[in-house]
Amino acid sequence: MSLNSINHILDILQIPAKLQEQPFQRLLKIWSEAVGTVVAAHARPLSIQGDVLRVATSSAAWAQNLTFERQRLLLKLNALLILPTPLVDIRFSTAQWRLPKDNPQKEETVLLQSHPSYVSDRPTVLIDVPMEKNANAAFEYWAKTVQARSRNLPLCPQCESPCPDGELRRWGVCSLCAAKQFSNNP
Repeated sequence: MSLNSINHILDILQIPAKLQEQPFQRLLKIWSEAVGTVVAAHARPLSIQGDVLRVATSSAAWAQNLTFERQRLLLKLNALLILPTPLVDIRFSTAQWRLPKDNPQKEETVLLQSHPSYVSDRPTVLIDVPMEKNANAAFEYWAKTVQARSRNLPLCPQCESPCPDGELRRWGVCSLCAAKQFSNNP
């Protein structure tokens, strides 16, 4: 009679318990570890049908990228799972993607006033509102409105155009100059 350590005996006793657990339940427990947190946020296992794993993805681009990675994922999943028959394929689809009911993602509400390009809605009163229905009169009215709104705005230090305070605080220049800077710095 050989003497085995208690840890060895406990490990042997846990193997049948792991095998009794349904394969899909085990897969759900290790999914994030196996694929990584970024992929797990965009791909969710749906079922194991025979030896094929079906996975829902958040977009067609994720489905295509994961399809290219499926052999690597199969190797990793089969190594982590103790299955009677290993997984042979993974099918990715956007068809059944939806947020889980217990973890809905809340859409962040952004107030208009917090946007850097926001200019207050102070009513600008223009006395001579054109009554004519032609393009020139409409353009003149628009130009006067823009001039009146931008009269008290600070100037961009680069192009000297009026710009909202928020843009200067955020980028140090107006949004157009900032976009030019960002496009020139890859």
